[in-house]
Amino acid sequence: MDEAAKRVLDATEADPLAPVALAVIAPGGYGKTTVLKAFRRVYENAGIRVTDRPGDAEAAVVIDDAHKLPAARLRELAEADVPRLIIALRPWPRSTELSELTRTLGQTVMLAPMDRAQVRSHASGAFGAAPAAELVEFLFKQTGGVPAYVDRLVSAMSSRPVTEVPDAALAAFRYDLDLLEPDVLQYVLAAQAGAGLRTDLLASLLGRDANDVVTVMEAARATGLLGHDGTLLPICHRAIRAVIPAERALAVRQRLAELLLERGESVLPLARSLLGSGVGGAGVAAAFNAAAHESLTEDPALSAKLFAAAVSAGRPVAQCAAGWAHASALAGDLDSAMRLADQAISGSEDKADGARVAATALAHRGQLGRSAELYRWSGDTSFAAIGLIGTGQLVDVDSPDGLPTLLSGAASLMAQGVRESVCGSPVDALSSLVRAAGLLEPAGRGVLLPDSPAALAALVGLHCGELGVAESVLDRAVQSNMGGPLLATRHRLLQAWICMIRGQLSTAAEHLAETRPREPRDWLFAVALEVGIARRSSDVQALRRIWAQACEAVVRHPVDLFTILPLGEFVVAAAKLSDQARLGPHLREAYALTAQLGDPGLWTTTLHWGGLHAAIVAEQPSEAADHVAALAKNHSRFGRALGEAAQCWLDIVSGKVDPVRAEAAARGLHDMGLVWDGSRLAGQAAIRTSDRKAMVTLLDCARELQGKQAVTDPAPAATSPLSEREQEVAALVLQGMTYKQVGDQLFISAKTVEHHMARMRQRLGASSRSELLNQLRALTTRN
Repeated sequence: MDEAAKRVLDATEADPLAPVALAVIAPGGYGKTTVLKAFRRVYENAGIRVTDRPGDAEAAVVIDDAHKLPAARLRELAEADVPRLIIALRPWPRSTELSELTRTLGQTVMLAPMDRAQVRSHASGAFGAAPAAELVEFLFKQTGGVPAYVDRLVSAMSSRPVTEVPDAALAAFRYDLDLLEPDVLQYVLAAQAGAGLRTDLLASLLGRDANDVVTVMEAARATGLLGHDGTLLPICHRAIRAVIPAERALAVRQRLAELLLERGESVLPLARSLLGSGVGGAGVAAAFNAAAHESLTEDPALSAKLFAAAVSAGRPVAQCAAGWAHASALAGDLDSAMRLADQAISGSEDKADGARVAATALAHRGQLGRSAELYRWSGDTSFAAIGLIGTGQLVDVDSPDGLPTLLSGAASLMAQGVRESVCGSPVDALSSLVRAAGLLEPAGRGVLLPDSPAALAALVGLHCGELGVAESVLDRAVQSNMGGPLLATRHRLLQAWICMIRGQLSTAAEHLAETRPREPRDWLFAVALEVGIARRSSDVQALRRIWAQACEAVVRHPVDLFTILPLGEFVVAAAKLSDQARLGPHLREAYALTAQLGDPGLWTTTLHWGGLHAAIVAEQPSEAADHVAALAKNHSRFGRALGEAAQCWLDIVSGKVDPVRAEAAARGLHDMGLVWDGSRLAGQAAIRTSDRKAMVTLLDCARELQGKQAVTDPAPAATSPLSEREQEVAALVLQGMTYKQVGDQLFISAKTVEHHMARMRQRLGASSRSELLNQLRALTTRN
């Protein structure tokens, strides 16, 4: 029982004959009737008659629901000389007569909801044991501590106390809701829709003036269905959905949405609640359409659903096609985006918007030339310029027309950056693209882009050895969710590419595993990453497994300036698998494209670097020499590092190893971020030199550049029978690597690995390979 009421009851029980004039006030469900029953018991136990009519001076008058009494009866009670009068009433309705009666009584008890301790106590009695704190919190939050609702919920779940609301607890609300006046029920349904405190909307919904609306609100609060803040209690929300016919609630929500739309306010929450309801009509269709535009940048998938709902509700497709296509594209559903964009281009007033969506989708699908045509037709000259340059047509970059928005400013900087990468300096190109990325960060996922400035900056950074800048701009793009789901995969793939170049193959593989590439451009990079990781791991079997997909990815995506990185990986892999003929046409197309642009050093350097390694693998020295000569023409810092390394490679494979020059070239590659390439160059120079001292120096250099730590800490000779090198070999073999792969990792031959394994087997006394591996596992675990 409420503590305040209990104190008065205890005093009455101590002296039942003492005069009492008490009003117990609370909304429905707070326990007023329970309090009155307790007073009746006290008086009856004391031999005092209990009645609901004054007249007997010795009796106790106890009256429930006094707010329902007629005015004459209330005046009679106020004027009667009754020594013991106790009434219970709701805070509304409050007539003049009822106010006068409560004033004359003098003593008032306002019942409060249960607190958590009282909820726990009540539940303990019902369950036979104290409930868990989690369950107590659930009971309290669902019911707001309203005693009647706590009892309903506890009673319904007493056989199985769990944190969910049983249907039986909701069924009891049917009676409460049936007793509501029509306007109060309308208000409750509006409160369920989130409009419980909007008197202006409620006035239009109920067809009343502001004062009448306040009256209805007070009447609703008096029912106990709402909390002190005017919002429906969670259990009442559920009960309304369970017992009120859906069409009544939907009608209220539909009308509220129409009213909000008329006022030019946000209709998104209400429109979202109407999704899947099947409601229709011009008003609700307009509300769906407005909500779709509201949610376009923050939740494009929801926006696409709302556009679909608007069409289902009766809005013509032509009026929604462009926006619907935009939302679908932002959500990553390019199939729907292209279909809808085509409808917008052919049959709506938003032809330019439809063309932009189609252009974006085509860019992601590798059709950069066609994308540029559509951008130019729609008036987006900056994005058109990026596509044209990417396909070998060097065009001037015009100043953006129209409103100076974040997107137009970023697009202009992107176009400038791409053009500078071809006919300017890499530093200027990178600067423009990084600034474009920074400009779009506040827009986050809400911008529809053919490519992100962060991705283009990362590509330029990868092509000129600025991996730190590339990594930083990609990290910020991922954090801001630039371009939304449509570009999230691209950013992750380029992050993986940076890790691969740095020799962090396991991290690159982890990044790759997090992606689900769906579009040709992303798939091209994903397959190229698999090829690159397999090649750097000397995993020829994996390379063969992925090669068919690599060939298909190249066929599906036309060659453009921004796909030189994956093409370079495929060229080397093709040479390793003796399948150069399949890539020949694409490689020639790439050289023709860069020739059209004047052979820009930033883009051709990487192409020639891949070609050099392919020629070395294929044992084509004259072709390798051509690539070395081409690389020597690039006088940038990155170009000089690759040019010097290329000449060293050519000398090494010819049997001419200059240890000092090889080490310097390897360190030069490492400084440019090409960690794996630098380490590989030093290792191969070490293997091919006949100078023992130089070999040791170069091997140390290779290990240092690779950044590999010993797989296990070297143990003292007294506790381990294996040398440091044998421990390294053992650890890699236990990882499942072949002798060839172990040799590639440690810059020794597969034959040397075999010798190490034989010596370990002899030293450990293992009679078989499986026994040797078991002993090595035990040693590794112990150390």
